[in-house]
Amino acid sequence: MNEHGIRLLIVDDDPDIRNLLAQYLQSYGMQCLCVGDGHGLRQKLEHERVDLIILDLMLPGEDGLSLCRHIRAVGNTPIIMLTARGESADRVVGLELGADDYVVKPFDPRELVARIHTVLRRVRGKPGSAVDQDTVQFAGWRLSHQKRQITTPGQVLVPLSNAEYRLLCAFLARPQRILSREQLMDAARGRTVEAFDRSIDLLVSRLRQKLGDDPKQPQLLKTVRGEGYLLDCKIN
Repeated sequence: MNEHGIRLLIVDDDPDIRNLLAQYLQSYGMQCLCVGDGHGLRQKLEHERVDLIILDLMLPGEDGLSLCRHIRAVGNTPIIMLTARGESADRVVGLELGADDYVVKPFDPRELVARIHTVLRRVRGKPGSAVDQDTVQFAGWRLSHQKRQITTPGQVLVPLSNAEYRLLCAFLARPQRILSREQLMDAARGRTVEAFDRSIDLLVSRLRQKLGDDPKQPQLLKTVRGEGYLLDCKIN
């Protein structure tokens, strides 16, 4: 990927963090715009082209979750959220609202560079996936990639959030195989999580609800104790 063509918008209310991040990322040839709040973000998006937004969750006034919702309402610019370690629930909400990844503070700037590349590669498309066809059928259900929605066996349309869609794609790419939490997060979001990060459990629970899968006796998304989850069906 040509780093010199990447334009980033850094949104963080701490000027020291903004400046340090910008200096580091610019050392990789990336172009960085910096703002400290939602007002600055909105102005930049009106007048500047950016390839990716690095968005702090905790901001004065309009917070990162509200801004993530706004960004998704006006376009598809990729978003990497910066969050504190104890904000697991907010991270899930951010992913549901359309964030593409998140990085937990404090973090190694080299990790952020890797995530920027991963998100941009994913957003710009990778041909050849086994589930890249327009629709995928499984256990009587049908997933539409274009509309990001599933159709029940009874022909009822069920919309998916961004996070639910990416998670389901990860399962469909590896049916009837046990996937660890780390594998699922890596496949769905291009990130490797720490063992104690339980965000994936919340996302699996939400996807089960959309699929009408009984959490006590799931038939599709099964829990393999101590190992992870598997999608127990064949892909048509």
